[in-house]
Amino acid sequence: MAKLIQNSSRKSFSQSILPKLFSLFFLPQCSLLVFFDLQFFTKLVAATPAVKVEEIAQQPSATQDATRAAANKVLEEGNKLYQQGTIESLRQAIKKWEEALSLFRRVNDKEGKAITLNNIGKIYSDLGQKHKALQFLNQALYLYRAVENNIGEATALNNIGLVYNYLGEKNKALKFFNQALPLTRAVGDRRVEATTLNNIGGVYDALGQKHKALQLFKQALPLLRAVGDRKVEATSLNNIGQVYNYLGQKQKALEFYNQALPLTRAVGYRRVEAGILNNIGQVYDALGQKQKALKFYNQTLPLLRTVGDKNGEAATLNNIGVVYKNLGQIQKALEFFNQALPLRRVVGDRNGEATTLNNIGGVYDDLGEKQKALEFYNQALPLHRAVGDRSGEATTLSNIGVVYSDLGQREKALEL
Repeated sequence: MAKLIQNSSRKSFSQSILPKLFSLFFLPQCSLLVFFDLQFFTKLVAATPAVKVEEIAQQPSATQDATRAAANKVLEEGNKLYQQGTIESLRQAIKKWEEALSLFRRVNDKEGKAITLNNIGKIYSDLGQKHKALQFLNQALYLYRAVENNIGEATALNNIGLVYNYLGEKNKALKFFNQALPLTRAVGDRRVEATTLNNIGGVYDALGQKHKALQLFKQALPLLRAVGDRKVEATSLNNIGQVYNYLGQKQKALEFYNQALPLTRAVGYRRVEAGILNNIGQVYDALGQKQKALKFYNQTLPLLRTVGDKNGEAATLNNIGVVYKNLGQIQKALEFFNQALPLRRVVGDRNGEATTLNNIGGVYDDLGEKQKALEFYNQALPLHRAVGDRSGEATTLSNIGVVYSDLGQREKALEL
């Protein structure tokens, strides 16, 4: 959830912290409230690189063998495209995996179908099409259970949980993560166990239970180091940094972010690299080093655009707007907030949309356009309530109260 930072005694601006590298995704920070857009770097336990298909009871025919081999080849081609991480390569990967899915269906290969459906769902989630992602991920889950593939099932449960987390349904997300955790332990898969711990920690972080989140992130870290998974290790380090950032321990947060950053670069994990750069920028912003903050935010934007992360892009645009607002460049701030808002809506990020609406309202308040400020604050308020963001709701109510007070309507202000 958004971490709200008081920008002044009169109004709060929100900042967005790029996603919390979850096992799948991470969110940003923002605000004329202070925008803290939680970035969950959801690290979906994602595309399973290798495909091992169980033989069917009957000896497969030469045709079935050839079809299965062709499906595995196309699936691997899709995996390679996915690893490139650009918008175009992700779209090409979907086409490859759709081709593989058709081939797996011809030979009724349930495990092959499950892997492919999971991977397609992961990409749709990355591209912000969360409800479409759920359609594919739920099909994958059913098939993984049918073939009793516990790790595949845990992977799909994680990915579904991450989508629900993104959609603001935190308790539903926890339900899926908590189903995944015992499966990972039963088969001794420490990488997926660590990913699941990260994801559960991310939800508790968003719910404001920071110390519980920190405990879970720290449980994940040695597991990741033991299996040499630098991608997820970077995510976990980022998540720990975010908790320390929230707790006001800025230098400690920077210590963890700076451990995570070279890991993402070593493995070419641009989506998470962008999130960490954004988070470092947010720390420097909080420390009053505005130009340094802008330097990191401006490194973040091209990476996010390259990988097609519209949610992260919106969070960073929002954060840049907050910096310009704090520098007194109000019109420039408004320009960045207005770029962020349609992206929030495209990806269905209601919490982020509320943050940006609140921030736009704050700009209009500063410009003396009180009725216009109220219009935006009143759009933000029901969105904060819909996703259960009580801190954001309190900030926006406070901002509305300030406007009514400025308009001389003190009784109305007191009602809030």
